[in-house]
Amino acid sequence: MYNLLVTSSYDAWENDNDGYTFDKSRFLEYTTDSVAAKHKQLTSDVIEALKSYPTIFAYEGDEPVRIGYLTLVREQGRQIYIEFEFLGDVPPIPFDQIEPLRTSLDIRDWEMNRTHWAIKDDELLPRLAKKELIPAHYGEPKVKRSSVSTINKSLAAKRSLQGFIESVLGAQTEQDYEVFFRGHASKSFKLEPSVFRTNKQGDFLYRQEEQRLYQELLVANSDQFQNDSGTLDRLVRMQHYSLPTRLLDITTNPLIALFFACKEMLSEEGEVIVFNVKRDEIRYFDSDLTSCIANLARLTEADKRQIDFDKKDFNDQPAVQKLLDFIKQEKPHFRNEIKAEDLRRIICVKGKRNNNRITSQAGAFLLFGEDAIFDEETNHDIKFSRIRVGDKSRILRELDQLNINDSTVFPNIENTAKYVAQKFKFTDD
Repeated sequence: MYNLLVTSSYDAWENDNDGYTFDKSRFLEYTTDSVAAKHKQLTSDVIEALKSYPTIFAYEGDEPVRIGYLTLVREQGRQIYIEFEFLGDVPPIPFDQIEPLRTSLDIRDWEMNRTHWAIKDDELLPRLAKKELIPAHYGEPKVKRSSVSTINKSLAAKRSLQGFIESVLGAQTEQDYEVFFRGHASKSFKLEPSVFRTNKQGDFLYRQEEQRLYQELLVANSDQFQNDSGTLDRLVRMQHYSLPTRLLDITTNPLIALFFACKEMLSEEGEVIVFNVKRDEIRYFDSDLTSCIANLARLTEADKRQIDFDKKDFNDQPAVQKLLDFIKQEKPHFRNEIKAEDLRRIICVKGKRNNNRITSQAGAFLLFGEDAIFDEETNHDIKFSRIRVGDKSRILRELDQLNINDSTVFPNIENTAKYVAQKFKFTDD
């Protein structure tokens, strides 16, 4: 294993620097799922493992890189603070000497153009020593790697509708909070919107093309969106038609979430996530904050990468000015001021129920800002817990008795016809 740290701050990896801070949202990008799963929670064991891995300290582009180790890793809210040291007798290595090793080191084409922290399942020092980029004695890591283990403390899975309902009704809901639910067919699924998802190797599937996805669907089907008054309305409709967006579906009906947890991957345990959201933090389709975050979808990836969230004159940046123009198209009286921290939030939104599916599923949404991640430690306005689900076939039969099935959850004549045909199909059981 080794760490790959890439930044756009061109004085970050200097010997006299006290340390550097990564946003948590950039941690484990371009990292395979199996490796990311072992390092996601920064327990003491995981931190010791990260410190034991050799590290490439790189800049965006093709600048020289340094080789060394992390000496300190510490969570600070939504950030990770690190300190580091370089191998004393290894000078900066020109990137063109690293370039031939990119494939073997699993450094992908887009990686060197984005600030992030990846963990790679490869032996860095032996490869560099073999190419004589570092002294031969570094061919084997000097620090023994720590093992990274996870402990599953979750309770037994619910294997009946009755058991699930008892868990929901027995949960304590704080005053002034509203409860929402989401079902996952697998416990391994992440709480992230579809446009932020990656493949098993950790590469983004859609993120770089979010603005193009949005525009192309509007161009091809403009008549379907003519009654939508704002970007959120259009994103909701796009989500309905399965376009990747920065929305994550949730529901006020726990049985709908349970249906989605059981509908697929019948042999694997699923889960229902229970969200407790402060009532005064719930936004609606016409709120200013909703417009600010939703309209990020209309910025190109290059625009979003140019936004400096720590800049004093945040609203004077060209990309932020463009975002303000988009917001004022739907809110002409919007003040020319956006709070930088608002664009990185995750908010609960109740949109218009403008299609049968949202109505039947009692739908609402979590709207993700830029580089937002669902972190239980820092998302104080949204608390969550999980209920494991097993014996999915039995639960689906029990849900059907309550008229929760494909026909009612996905209300159109095609799904109803499929459901009716399957229900009355002759079997020789």
